[in-house]
Amino acid sequence: MKQAAAVTQDVSNSGANTKETLKEGWGRVAARLKGELGDDLFNSWFARMEAEDFVRGNLTVSVPTRFLKSWIENHYATKLRKVAETEFKTLQAILVRVRQQGEQMRAAAPADQARIAAPERSTATAAHIQALLNADRETADESQTFDNYVVGQSNLLAHAAVMRVAQAASGQTLSFNPLYIHSAAGLGKTHLLNALAQKIRAHQPARKVLMLTAERFMYGFIHAIRSRDTLAFKDQFQNVDVLLIDDFQFLQGKAMQQEFCHAFNSLVDSKRQVVIAADVPPTQLDTIDQRMRSRLQGGLVVDIETPDLKQRRHIVELRYMIMLKNDPSATVSPDILDLVAERITGGGRELEGALNKLVAYQQFNKAPVTLDLASMVLRDAAGATETGRVKIEDILKVVSRHFNVGRNDLLSARRAREVVMPRQIGMYLAKKLTARSLPEIGRRFGGRDHSTVLHAVRKIDEQMKNDEKLARELALLIRLVEQQ
Repeated sequence: MKQAAAVTQDVSNSGANTKETLKEGWGRVAARLKGELGDDLFNSWFARMEAEDFVRGNLTVSVPTRFLKSWIENHYATKLRKVAETEFKTLQAILVRVRQQGEQMRAAAPADQARIAAPERSTATAAHIQALLNADRETADESQTFDNYVVGQSNLLAHAAVMRVAQAASGQTLSFNPLYIHSAAGLGKTHLLNALAQKIRAHQPARKVLMLTAERFMYGFIHAIRSRDTLAFKDQFQNVDVLLIDDFQFLQGKAMQQEFCHAFNSLVDSKRQVVIAADVPPTQLDTIDQRMRSRLQGGLVVDIETPDLKQRRHIVELRYMIMLKNDPSATVSPDILDLVAERITGGGRELEGALNKLVAYQQFNKAPVTLDLASMVLRDAAGATETGRVKIEDILKVVSRHFNVGRNDLLSARRAREVVMPRQIGMYLAKKLTARSLPEIGRRFGGRDHSTVLHAVRKIDEQMKNDEKLARELALLIRLVEQQ
């Protein structure tokens, strides 16, 4: 052992034996890393690292991707140095570089030779995984652009933030990263992501954009595991400038989350942009690790609320103009468009669905749709979005009157039981009967935090299980609110 160490120490002066000695020394370093880290971690981060040179105390090693270089330098630098010092006694520093494509691995550990000698399998796997991840790009909805995205008070901040990302120059660091957008289904999150991806690809083709759903991410990772080549999966994120993830709430499984965390940290740490869309805010991602939730909150978190009447009218009109271009026979009067916007209080999907229903009814019956007939046809569609028609102001009015508590008291900071219980019931009703987000409900109830609303909802839900009187009282309150 002493003899081996001595040879390693003088590797820079060992003449013809330099490469062989370096290979042997690095082989022992690799074996020790594998022993201390375990097969999974070693194969993920160090299996494709090679030692290239050891001169004047500087050990140069190389890896095939920028992603690996960044991750090793940020997470394993101390471990790598500690293990390498056992073999390279005069070690002063370890320099990690990225190999150029096509370079051969010259000093790999013997145990890895069989895997390295079969590039065809790795190349095929990488190509397959890339196809899986890029599938969302081919199926993206090109009709969803910024030009046909209706901006109003409900989505003003989300739209402005996404536009900042779209207009940023390549390599420009924004003041927020990641950008996290959340809302109920159908309020335009996916539309914004599609519009962002298309704008960047059209105006800044040098910026590489990858847009995928959480489901697609999981599918690609599962394939990589089955192919025993997770590095091919990681490589797909190394050159991404803007990563867009939709339906993030569906990301499940510890291994999946760890893999996403690796990709996320690498991109954010290297000042590349991540934009995430989900149905709930980061604090409500109960299946996601707390550290990951904390990082998601470290950027800009914005919610999209349900559109008001004016914004709904603009959405209906825009959808109708698009429909008219495709089918000039789809004539609908302005009064009926007003009725759709008034009756359907959800997002763009519900509004478009109601409009389609009216046009279909007109075409199938070969007769124009009158205002009275439209009202009847929309009755069922409006029932599907009944929760959107209930206003928080109505809830405050009913709760205040029922419990004989002043509206100002409900919105105040008072903690007396005769005020706290009605306030919590009001928050509960707002969550159950409206499409408003938790943060918005909190703001409407005296500027409270969303966690306060969540606590109230959970508390009332729990008490109802064992309190029949409370259950009956809530049923009465719901009827009273719906009659407003």
